[in-house]
Amino acid sequence: MNRSGRSVPAGVERWRSSAAWRAAWFSCLWFVLAGAHVGDIPAAAAAIIAATWTSLRVLEPNASRRSLRGIVRLVLFFLLHSIAAGADVARRALDPRLPLRPGFVAYPTSLPCGLRRNVFATLTSLLPGTVPTGERDGHLLYHCLDIEQPILAELAAEEAALVRALYNE
Repeated sequence: MNRSGRSVPAGVERWRSSAAWRAAWFSCLWFVLAGAHVGDIPAAAAAIIAATWTSLRVLEPNASRRSLRGIVRLVLFFLLHSIAAGADVARRALDPRLPLRPGFVAYPTSLPCGLRRNVFATLTSLLPGTVPTGERDGHLLYHCLDIEQPILAELAAEEAALVRALYNE
């Protein structure tokens, strides 16, 4: 209900709530980066409004719930996987007896084209040893240092962790 006693649609309420939270976060970011000076209030207000408006256009509020437990598990999974993959890459680079078998693999993601697929590709680009290079026939194409490793299984595990954390499906 709003102040006049009328019911507010859930989509409008979700949008308002998301806008308020985003504006609060952008305000905090402004104060951390620029400090709190009275003379900066007009610039801060303009920047916060512009950032909030842009973020709502680029990443619309939706009904999916983020899982805090899933996000923590994703971060831990990512850190452990990143350390293990980084050690493997370093070992391969420093040991001439471990030949590299570079090549490309096509990963059949279940994520739709757009934001979700881009988030997944960005996440996997941060892990050593594989780099997403594009798409072919609905599959994400990855360049890998060793195509004989279980790359598709690892990508499937990373995708599942991302879906559990951010999309709660």
